Amino acid sequence: MLTHWVVIYESLWLGVSTEAYTKVLSSKPDSARVTVMNDLDPRFPSGDAAPHAIVIGAGLGGLASAMRLGTKGYRVTVLDKLDRVGGRGSSITKGGHRFDLGPTIVTVPQVYKDLWTACGRKFEDDVELVPLDPFYEVRWPDGSRFRAMQDTAEMEAEVARLSPGDVKGYRRFLKDSERRYVVGFEGMVAKPMHRIWETIKVLPLFAALRADRSILGLAKARFKDARLRMAMSFHPLFIGGDPRKVTSMYALVAYLEKRFGVHYAIGGVQKLADAMANVVKEQGGIFRMGSVVDEIMVEQGRCCGVRMMSGEMIHADIVVSNADAGHTYTHLLRGHKRARWTDKKMESRRWSMGLFVWYFGTKGTRGEWKDVGHHTIVNGPRYEALLKDIFVKGKLADDFSLYIHRPSLTDPTVAPDGDDTFYVLSPVPHLGHKNSVDWERDVEAYRAKVSAVLEQHIPGFADKIIEQVTFTPEDFRDRYLSPNGSGFSLEPRILQSAWFRPHNVSEEVSGLFLAGAGTHPGAGVPGVVSSAEVLAKMVPDAAPSGVEPVLSERAVR
Repeated sequence: MLTHWVVIYESLWLGVSTEAYTKVLSSKPDSARVTVMNDLDPRFPSGDAAPHAIVIGAGLGGLASAMRLGTKGYRVTVLDKLDRVGGRGSSITKGGHRFDLGPTIVTVPQVYKDLWTACGRKFEDDVELVPLDPFYEVRWPDGSRFRAMQDTAEMEAEVARLSPGDVKGYRRFLKDSERRYVVGFEGMVAKPMHRIWETIKVLPLFAALRADRSILGLAKARFKDARLRMAMSFHPLFIGGDPRKVTSMYALVAYLEKRFGVHYAIGGVQKLADAMANVVKEQGGIFRMGSVVDEIMVEQGRCCGVRMMSGEMIHADIVVSNADAGHTYTHLLRGHKRARWTDKKMESRRWSMGLFVWYFGTKGTRGEWKDVGHHTIVNGPRYEALLKDIFVKGKLADDFSLYIHRPSLTDPTVAPDGDDTFYVLSPVPHLGHKNSVDWERDVEAYRAKVSAVLEQHIPGFADKIIEQVTFTPEDFRDRYLSPNGSGFSLEPRILQSAWFRPHNVSEEVSGLFLAGAGTHPGAGVPGVVSSAEVLAKMVPDAAPSGVEPVLSERAVR
C-alpha cells in the first residue's frame, strides 16, 4: 500500500479529502494509481493520455461542446463557478418548488437529437419532451387575446377573429417566414461563418429577402392590426433583440414553430442540462463546479490552459470558452494584446436588454386560474415606445409587458402536489446605459408594480406565495458574469451577426474556441447548442499525447 505521505500529497494535488482518496485507492492495486489519479483529475500526467480540452462554463453551449469534444477523443474538463450545470439554464429549488432560471421551452428538437446521435446515443432515452399546443397566449389591455398554434387553419382563424382583413397578410407572412428559414436557419446556423466570404456569399439572398428591414417593419407591411403586428414581431425579445431594429430574417421563427412545434422538457431545461452532463461523464469527462477561471493563459500566441481564481494553473491543449464573449475577451484574455476584440471595441457593441425575473411558488393553487396556461404574454399599453425606453433610453418605465411561465400545469415535478410554480419575466434596460437603474434601490417598487398587473390575471396570488426569488440585471452580471447584466449577450443585429460576431475560432489566440450566445449563431437554446456543432467542424480531432493538434482547414483564418 502507498505510504501515508504519498496519499496526502496526491489528495492535496487533486483537491479532495485524504479520506475520500484513500477509499478510492483501497479497491485498486498500486499499479492502477496513475489511472485513478487521471480519472479523478486530468492534470495528473499519464503516458497514454489523450489531449486535454478545457471547457469554461457548463451552460448549454459548453455542455454541447464538451459532448462533441469527448466524441472527438479529448479528455474534457468542464469548469464552472456555479454549483450545478446549466448556466442560464440551471435551476434553484426552494421548499419543493423548482425554479428554472432561464430558458423554458425547447424548439427544433432535431438539434438535440443530432447532438445525441453524434455521441452514439438516443436523445429520447434521456429526455422526455411534451408538445405544447397552444404554444402561448398573447393578451392586451383591451381584453383581447391571441393563441399561437401549430395548425395553419387554426392560426388563420385566430387572425380572422382579431382582424378578418389580415388573413391574406398572414399567409404572405408565413411564406416570408419559410423563405427566411431556408436561408437563415438551414443555410447558416450550423455553418462556420468566420471567413468573411461566407457572409458575402449570402448578401444577394439577404437583399432579395429585404434583410435590411426590421421584423417589425415586415409585420407592418403584412398586417394592419397593431395587435397582430406585435404578435408576429416580438420573438427576437427572447434572444435579446429590439424588434424595431433586428433584421426581418428573424421572421423565420413563425415557420420554425409551425414546422417543429414548441415543446417542454419534463424536469425543465435543468433536466436537459443534467442529461448532457451525464453524457460527458460517461465519455470520461470531469466537472469541477464552484471553480472560477480568472485568466486564459497564452504562450507564444497559443492558448495553453487557464489560471483559476485560487491561483491554480491547469494545462490544456485547447480551450473552449462558453463564458460570454465579452467576458472572455475583456477579462479572461486581459493579459493578451488583442487586435479585434479590444476593450474599446467590446464597449462600443450593442448589448441585449436586461431581465427582471420574479420566481415564486404558490400554495394549493393548481386548480385555480384555469384560463392561465403554460405560457402567457401580457402586453402593456405601449409596444414601440416601450421598446425605445428599454433599448435606447435605458429607462425603467412604469408600464411593461410580462411573460408568465406556469410549468406546473405540464410538469408535476416542478412543485409539490397541488401547488404552482411561476416564473414572470419583464424586459428591462441593461446596466450599460447612462444613469442605469439602481436595482438595489428600485427592486421592491418594481416588483410591486409587476404584482399589481399580475393581480389582474392571477387574482389573489400574492397572499398564496410561499417561496420566491428575484433576479435583476445585477444578478445576471454577478451570477453569469454577463457584461452590463445583459440577458442574452450581444444584441442580434445584422452587423453583429455571422462574420461580424465574435468567431467560434478565436481571432486573437490559436487554440481558443468560443461557444454560446455571444458567438455564431447567437442566443436561444437552439443557437447555443448549434454553436457546438459549428465548433466541432473546426476543432481538430484529438492527436496523440505530445503532438500539437492541427487545426481543421475550416478553422484556418
